Amino acid sequence: MPTVTVSGDDSASASLSWQAPAVALDAEGRAQALRDAATALEQGRLYEDAQAAIPIYLALQALGPDDAAARRGLERARQRLLEQGRQALRKADDDDAAMQRAAEIAAVARTLDAGAGAVQAYLERVDEAEQWARLNQASERALRAGQLGESGGGALAGFREVLKWKPEHPRALQGVAAVESALIRRAEDAAEAGDFAAAADWLAHAARVREEAATIDDARARVAAIRHARIVRLRDEGLRDIASPLGIKAARGKLAEVLRIAEPGDPLAADFRERIDLATYYGLFRPGQAFTDTLRNGGRAPEMVVVPHGGYRMGAEDDDRQAADAEKPAHYIRFNRGFAMSRHPVTVGQFRRFVEATGYRPRATRRGHSVVYDELSGNFVRRSGVDWRSDYSGKPAADDMPVLHVSVHDAEAYADWLAGQTGHGYRLPSEAEYEYALRAGTRGRYPWGDAPVPPARAGNLTGAGDRSPSGRRWNNAFPGYGDGHWGAAPVGSFQPNAWGLHDMTGNISEWVGDCWHASYRRAPADGAAWFNPGCRVRVVRGASWSSAPAQTRAAWRSSSDSDMTNGRVGFRVVRGI
Repeated sequence: MPTVTVSGDDSASASLSWQAPAVALDAEGRAQALRDAATALEQGRLYEDAQAAIPIYLALQALGPDDAAARRGLERARQRLLEQGRQALRKADDDDAAMQRAAEIAAVARTLDAGAGAVQAYLERVDEAEQWARLNQASERALRAGQLGESGGGALAGFREVLKWKPEHPRALQGVAAVESALIRRAEDAAEAGDFAAAADWLAHAARVREEAATIDDARARVAAIRHARIVRLRDEGLRDIASPLGIKAARGKLAEVLRIAEPGDPLAADFRERIDLATYYGLFRPGQAFTDTLRNGGRAPEMVVVPHGGYRMGAEDDDRQAADAEKPAHYIRFNRGFAMSRHPVTVGQFRRFVEATGYRPRATRRGHSVVYDELSGNFVRRSGVDWRSDYSGKPAADDMPVLHVSVHDAEAYADWLAGQTGHGYRLPSEAEYEYALRAGTRGRYPWGDAPVPPARAGNLTGAGDRSPSGRRWNNAFPGYGDGHWGAAPVGSFQPNAWGLHDMTGNISEWVGDCWHASYRRAPADGAAWFNPGCRVRVVRGASWSSAPAQTRAAWRSSSDSDMTNGRVGFRVVRGI
């Protein structure tokens, strides 16, 4: 049995004894007193005041110790008293008033006949009930004080002590449930404050209070809902932050908080991380996304494709026997942000819109000639009356043909016009961007890899199977290859590369934004154009329809005067994102 500590306070001693109320009685009033006692007994008024049954019977016994009627009446009153006590005890587990009444009855019964067996049994039951009540009351005080006992002692230990002796004690069961509820509240408060580690600890404590209680699963669901709502709020705030590049830092701060509170593998956290990464590298775009910008004077800019960020080794490796010194040393380039490149080379139709909108006079138009392929001689010759409206041979070009006979300055003027029309940063690609996009994630001698012969339909290249209109063949060509074109083909006639860009493998060579340098020593490592103000010699990249196989290699580059125009060189544009 549990022990009870006795203090020096005597205030509780009154509950251990009972003093019968004084009853004024004489021999002449005996008969009326018996009738009054019988009535009080019938009504259940046993000890409360001088008009109750037991005080009257005791007074009658004092008046006449041998009064048999008084003795019988007192015995009936004692039995009725114990019955009332037992009734009070049945409610005493969770009713302090009933416990108090049971204790009062015990004091009366003890005064009447402490040695009677029935009284002794009742007093033992009252003593146990009082001990449970004291333990419950102390535990409830500890509960109110927040001393839950999750680590031992406290309210939980007191309630469990009661239940050890009386497993179904309702007040103790309610107390245990209250401790569990308090632990759950602490878990939910911790979750609301964003401390989900503490919330998990409190839930673990709560789960040990009442095993297999459904309340714990419900609490875990509520904490999970709080966690989810917090993650959603942080993610939504972060997505608003990343609408501007200046907000990326704030969004990353919110991501750190999400990762701190999220469960491993949380899909919202993974999605948020991915969106921040995408915004960091691509702004509001996605790698591989195609888009067109609206021109201010009507129409659309060229279709652009978002090139993924990343790095690669630019230039020719030392074991490439066909490489020139100008293609070395191979060096690592890293693009920390993606960029957009036009899916096709700029077409005649697109360049026409620029010329008609601005009145711009390209270089070949101003000087009245350009270099074309001459079918009669099989050579490239200068021909009058040829400009951007002409094809590789000087004939009128269709609008879907790549624009040729343009200088690098003409190409830059077109890019500047696009920038003014759209409000976005259009320009020529840097040499590093061009080779990066041409390789499209591959690392081989050629854009398609190291195979010495291109796969079927790889691009518009010099193949042994090609024939000119008069039946000419190439002297230096890929054996066993033919693409059906002699001269430039309409843009997009061949399969795109892995990044969705057409005509990178062949068709026309293209101007880039760099000035010519005889090697890559001291070249920018960030992929920016290597440009020296006032330079006259610029870089041309990419194989054309008439390039030798060695010039089809991914690292091949050539120098050209900035005013040069011919039937093999055009351009494409890039745009920042």
